[in-house]
Amino acid sequence: VCVAGYGQSDGNEILQLIPPPTLLTKETQGLCPERDFKVECGGFSERPVYSLKYVPDTSLLVTSGPPDSSLQVWQVSAEDSDVIKSVSTIATENGTGQSWAKIATISARAPWVLHGSRLDRVQITEVESRKNVYTAASQGSEELSNLAFLDCNMLLLCCATGRLCLADIRQPQSLMEAVSVPSAPCSEQWCMGTRHGAQGLETSSQPVARLSSRGLLALTDLRKTSEFLALAKVRVPSPGSGAEFLCVSWAPALEGYLAISGFDGTVHVYDTQSWDSSGREAEPIFVHKGHTFGGAGGSRDPPLVTVHTWHLQKPRTLLSAASDGSLHVWDWVQPCGKC
Repeated sequence: VCVAGYGQSDGNEILQLIPPPTLLTKETQGLCPERDFKVECGGFSERPVYSLKYVPDTSLLVTSGPPDSSLQVWQVSAEDSDVIKSVSTIATENGTGQSWAKIATISARAPWVLHGSRLDRVQITEVESRKNVYTAASQGSEELSNLAFLDCNMLLLCCATGRLCLADIRQPQSLMEAVSVPSAPCSEQWCMGTRHGAQGLETSSQPVARLSSRGLLALTDLRKTSEFLALAKVRVPSPGSGAEFLCVSWAPALEGYLAISGFDGTVHVYDTQSWDSSGREAEPIFVHKGHTFGGAGGSRDPPLVTVHTWHLQKPRTLLSAASDGSLHVWDWVQPCGKC
């Protein structure tokens, strides 16, 4: 597990952690004496790390963060060293003055990174040679919230306005737009989550979830982008407040389950299989509140969950991190009424 700091100082840590033994076993075990992560290697970033992605099948990490849209490439050191070192920078054309780049990685053909801060500045760069592989056609200058590889040819781009576009790197001038999100105040921000790691799931049928800062969830099937698969409203503590840490993710090993975070110190898990397009309020089947009880107390603000992700093999195991530096691994239990 790799983590990094996002403070404005020039001493933000990048760490590779070894999970506790209980997380490495395939079978569910009881109490385990070793319950903490251990630092395997680490380094320091001179800039805040707003996004960190591992490059599959390599020992490389790619990070991004202010003050511009350039990327930093890191080498996770060999067994005889405990240092994560910076090896190169991927500069972007007219990157100065642009917001930080959103990133996604893949190694289907070669180690690639998909990156961009705005819809008209999306490109794919080969990580090791820094060669430009693809540049998307200009389709407006809206700020991006997420990028994703669907496979080695298909890309999915989500704007902060909720606009969703499909791109094919074999046809650089072609961008296909999915159904627009419900009309809302211009201050509303959106993010997306795609389903990865699902065994036997066709690429073309990957469901996409879009989450707004007001708590709206819009589900889309990429086989039929002209209509919504489902719409729902979730309860959030302060609708429309910040959207800096909005996160929605599909469970890779459970059909129809997703989790959301970024509104407060909790992570909510939902079963979407009974949802329709009515937009009615949805109830979570589980709420993780562990981060809210781990703060330092006093007058400090309560922790805010900054990101979460699902374990790829353990169906009901998630990892979540918060603004107080805490990292949790936790399981949720199916409600008895649905056993």
